[in-house]
Amino acid sequence: MASNPSLQQFTTSGGAQIFRLPLEAFPRFWAYAYLVLVEDMVVLIDTGSGSERSNAGLVSGFEQVGQQTGRPMRLEYLTDILITHGHIDHFGGLVHLHGKTRARVGIHELDLQTVSGHEERLALMSRRLGEFLAEAGVPAEERGAMITMYKFTKALYHSVPVDYTYEAAGMKVGPFEMLHLPGHCPGHVAIRLEDVIFSGDHVLKRIIPHQAPESIIQYMGIGQYLESLARLDGWSNGARLALNGHDAPIGNLSARIEALRQLLTERLAQTLEILAEQRTIAGITARLYPDVGGYNALLVLEKVGAYVEYLYQRGLLRITNMDELEAQTAPAAVLYQRIEHPAAALILESNFSTCQPSNL
Repeated sequence: MASNPSLQQFTTSGGAQIFRLPLEAFPRFWAYAYLVLVEDMVVLIDTGSGSERSNAGLVSGFEQVGQQTGRPMRLEYLTDILITHGHIDHFGGLVHLHGKTRARVGIHELDLQTVSGHEERLALMSRRLGEFLAEAGVPAEERGAMITMYKFTKALYHSVPVDYTYEAAGMKVGPFEMLHLPGHCPGHVAIRLEDVIFSGDHVLKRIIPHQAPESIIQYMGIGQYLESLARLDGWSNGARLALNGHDAPIGNLSARIEALRQLLTERLAQTLEILAEQRTIAGITARLYPDVGGYNALLVLEKVGAYVEYLYQRGLLRITNMDELEAQTAPAAVLYQRIEHPAAALILESNFSTCQPSNL
């Protein structure tokens, strides 16, 4: 993704106008929100992080759209704000928007608490994250630093009320249709407008979207993600373009979905290879993602935790220190090792083959 991306315009088959607004969600980390003009609706899809630069990018983006279209465009003209999923770089701007617009805010039920019960949700997730890091084998002092980073990125936000949830609305808001896609985030949705799909972070053009284990958050994990990819592949039939939250537009969504399946297969196979010797999740992470620091160190730990969870659930790993764990009263480091299964590759292949496009 370009270091300083610019506003870009798209048009749907029915003539709706879409403007991609680049927002610097965090320093040198860019996200996209989308301003959509369709029928009598002025819709914002995602809002950025709520940081000062991100909020300034929203205001600037509206001004640029106004100049480009020759019609006034201000925040107060919004009719709806549609959130693709409950990650801070996509909903954090609601704090800035609240009170500046009468737009109705929508999100999926499974991400509702993240937005409207933020403080409670953050406390619960911080506790679960601490338990995961202990079981992953991260030293206590590093765990504390990681949890502090986790909380810091969300400190800009406070709870904002939501006006409707997608399931309750029949997964349809005006001409926009929604599809629930858990895996990257519990309440993640894709949003379709005619022949254009807004894929949020579920499908990105350059990288495998982030995953975390179901042990931290329900409706996460590799299994959920793969099933959602299959549903998206079928549901997107006939779509011309997929617009996502961080990367360039995707012209062939099915091809990108297949590439993601292959990349995940490779990562899982690498994890199995590393586990010829017993290791913690932290030990595996050091091999798969060496020299990763800062907030990304937490993200890759969660990602590897999702890989290990998926493999363990399918009988390809064993825990080698059960006696030690049973003697502990608090979360402790778990050691994993692969089971020398002659059909391991076939088991992986069969699990992936069950996640093929549906007839939706």
